[in-house]
Amino acid sequence: MSRYLTLPAGRNAKWIAFAVWLLIIVGGSAAGLPSRFSDAEQNDSASFLPGDAESTRALAATEELQGGEKAPMVVVYRREGGLTAADRAAIERRVDAFNAERAGRAAAGEPPFAATTDLRPAQESPAGDAIIYTAEITGDGESETILDPVGRAREILSDPGGGLEGKVTGPAGFGADAIEVFESINGTLILAAVSLVFVLLILIYRSPIFLWIPLLAVIFAEIGTRIVGWGVTEAGVTVNGQSSAILSVLVLGAGTDYALLLVSRYREELHRHEDKHEAMVLALRTAGPAILASGSTVIAALLCLSVAEVNGTSGLGPIGAMGVFVAMLSMLTLLPAVLLVAGRRAFWPLIPFGPAGAPPPSRIAHLPVLKQMDAWGRRWERSHQASETRGFWRRVGDRVAARPRAVGIGGIALLAGMALGLLNFSTGLTQSNAYRDEVESIAGQEILAKSFPAGANAPLDVIVPPGGDAAAVRAAVEQVAGVAEVRPNEAVRPGADRTLLAAVLELDPYSTAAYDLVPEVREAAKGAGGDDVLVGGASAVEKDLREAAARDTTLIVPMTLVVVFLILIVLLRALVAPLLLIGTVILSFAAALGFGAVVFDVIFGFPGSDPSIPLFAFVFLVALGIDYNIFLMARVREETQRHGTREGMLRGLAVTGGVITSAGIVLAGTFSVLAVLPLVFLTQIGFVIAFGVLLDTFLVRSVVVPALVLDWGKVVWWPSRLARDDGGGGAAPRPSGEPEPEAAVSAH
Repeated sequence: MSRYLTLPAGRNAKWIAFAVWLLIIVGGSAAGLPSRFSDAEQNDSASFLPGDAESTRALAATEELQGGEKAPMVVVYRREGGLTAADRAAIERRVDAFNAERAGRAAAGEPPFAATTDLRPAQESPAGDAIIYTAEITGDGESETILDPVGRAREILSDPGGGLEGKVTGPAGFGADAIEVFESINGTLILAAVSLVFVLLILIYRSPIFLWIPLLAVIFAEIGTRIVGWGVTEAGVTVNGQSSAILSVLVLGAGTDYALLLVSRYREELHRHEDKHEAMVLALRTAGPAILASGSTVIAALLCLSVAEVNGTSGLGPIGAMGVFVAMLSMLTLLPAVLLVAGRRAFWPLIPFGPAGAPPPSRIAHLPVLKQMDAWGRRWERSHQASETRGFWRRVGDRVAARPRAVGIGGIALLAGMALGLLNFSTGLTQSNAYRDEVESIAGQEILAKSFPAGANAPLDVIVPPGGDAAAVRAAVEQVAGVAEVRPNEAVRPGADRTLLAAVLELDPYSTAAYDLVPEVREAAKGAGGDDVLVGGASAVEKDLREAAARDTTLIVPMTLVVVFLILIVLLRALVAPLLLIGTVILSFAAALGFGAVVFDVIFGFPGSDPSIPLFAFVFLVALGIDYNIFLMARVREETQRHGTREGMLRGLAVTGGVITSAGIVLAGTFSVLAVLPLVFLTQIGFVIAFGVLLDTFLVRSVVVPALVLDWGKVVWWPSRLARDDGGGGAAPRPSGEPEPEAAVSAH
């Protein structure tokens, strides 16, 4: 492994590695592959549905009966106290204007409007205070087919004013609002995430030059992910706006983390070796396996999502794993090459000088301001060189070592207290309250519900097979409490052999109460028409999604734990230490989710959480949270072989504390960027993972794990040889400032 990992550190190989990456990025971008990846995103209903759910089969049957996927566009007008004659005249003028424009553009061959029918009156409220108009939009998989007609309808029809309310809603309205959000995700998210990473790298490296090197490697990884991602979508993997957003955050966050870890070890070796190539070889030989193990853990955990029933979740598995692999590959090949090409002076003013001392000042350093910065950098380097026996994190370790059992119990108690917030966890988040900001489709649904059965906006689809008793099915479904009426669907194409009924609910079709009503409707329909009767529609889709998400969580959580546990066994060559690390990460996950549940309710006032939040949070926090334990314990094991478990733990914490803290802040920051998007689900995912990563960084990795290792001693390495001889047997630490013997340096 060392031979392959150190290949990019060769004097000629660094140029080859850089050239290969440059060729891939330039060639892929010239071929338009990154934009093709974005175009391949599927944000239609099927991209989120479980593959074998009844609502999926009902959707396919409905499309066949209607000659395509029909998205009703509903326009609702309402005036408190009743519509006036002037209102009706104004409404007719607006509707006629839209229909005339639609007909003209359809005649001109504009596909979105040719696939849209005229608006026609559908229903007037009994009180005469509201009226509904509807049109059918036939979907073809392209977002413009929904966006263009709905957008133009809103320009012409919405908000007439003068006390008359008017909104465009219905499935087409909800779809248009969702598509607008998802299509704006990539640009907004990447810009915000890269800007944040840029600022954090400035603060971490304190260099106006060096920050561009890891940033270049991360940007290349992001572009490379989209180039390879296009191939993954061509292989049949489903990618939607939600998984694409998470992919970008994963690549930027994980890639920057791996860059920080490699650069930290490279800088450490530059202080010990004059030859930058030798320093990079040692950095790759020692930090490389930890990065490889960490990346493999995240990849394996994400691949567990591939077995999910929900298409959107299963698609995130391979696409996320691919992204982490490309990011890891970039940091182990491109980053070393660029670091070697740039040389020591790229770190200016904090240039890491070797045993021969600081290099002479550069020519530009003779300028007054730059000369002062150069002198400051040299003083900083003399006083802040990496040391296993001094520094902030060594002091933290010494304090933990004074009372490890008390500190460990206290940390576990704190995490357990946060986990109690899970008692407040609610799955009340639905499509009708999924946005942080007001959107027109939801506002229209609220107006409609004041004068009509709330479900008139999106009725359930009931498909009766050939030979079935449609009248009996209709009568049975109408008897279900909560169903306002059942009527034939008029959008069925002529000659269809099955019957399509529309079951209008009294409840908001996007509410949990409506979702809970779906099983009763299915039972009544199948009881009257047989098991081949299908019930679909918006409420049924959400019901099936929630049930599939619950099944996915039950299956994937233990699978992820087993996979991560096996990787830890291979890395640490022990059983006890992996069990310890897995236990702390599980507790950290429970604490983050519990704390998040309280914050969502008490501070943000969210109506609840999406049912898939626990699964996503678990996979990411276990995979990413174990990363920092891997970085720490890999170094602890290395130090334990020479100095014993106690001293190895303290030395490992001392030299990895700073870089792991920086990595945790970067990763938490990139996930927190999800909060810039207006979707509650992504805001919650971003908060839980960001908080969980910080919890891992500052409490679990820096306090709880060291306390438990120090308390348990060499038994953590059982059954390996270290559990018997304790490595160096507790060799005395070197005095502060004394260099390591040459043999110890070589071992690095």
